[in-house]
Amino acid sequence: MKRVWKVTLWVAAAGIALAAAGAAAVWGIDCYVEQTGKQMLVTLETAPESDAILVLGAYVQPDGQVSEMLRDRLEMGYALYAAGKAPKIIVSGDHGTAEYDEVNAMRAYLQEKGVPREDIFMDHAGFDTYDSLYRAKEVFLADKVIVVSQEYHVLRALYIAKNIGLDAAGVGADTYVYGGMEYYRMREYPARVKAFLQAQVFRPEPKYLGEPIPVWGDGIVTSDGKE
Repeated sequence: MKRVWKVTLWVAAAGIALAAAGAAAVWGIDCYVEQTGKQMLVTLETAPESDAILVLGAYVQPDGQVSEMLRDRLEMGYALYAAGKAPKIIVSGDHGTAEYDEVNAMRAYLQEKGVPREDIFMDHAGFDTYDSLYRAKEVFLADKVIVVSQEYHVLRALYIAKNIGLDAAGVGADTYVYGGMEYYRMREYPARVKAFLQAQVFRPEPKYLGEPIPVWGDGIVTSDGKE
């Protein structure tokens, strides 16, 4: 019986040690990603002139209205465009099904603000942050971008950009404290671990690549006929 208890205690101790090591690794990656991203964080005023402004997608309601977070990202993207920081805007998000379409909602919002259609490029296959950054570089052939999202998210995007060789600066689109931020921050821990593995370990290609669509051309070529 004593032998059984000793084995049980050893297994429990080993489990606790492994769990502690895992937690420490997650915390370390989280800090590393955040500190890397902060080095590339700028403001509307200090953002460098770039090839394009990359606005990362977020939830769109069933009626096509953008969520509060996405609205603020689009407003910041428009402000950067209006300030002459870049001549083109890439809206990158999830359009994996006919029923759910972030990119056309983003495109329509910017057009209502007065951005010419030819200056808006739609990335219909921005299924996650890594794919959006990778495709900005390899599909849209952007050498230098300004990434727009809420700060907690844009830090991860900037970390990815640096590690895939994309020259990027990032602007946080936070206008107030959003509801559910505790949830979003907790979700960042696994998201940053995933980004670390994608950008520094495995370097996978996105789900879709396709033929190049140079961002210095006409954004109308990215239309899917919904406008």
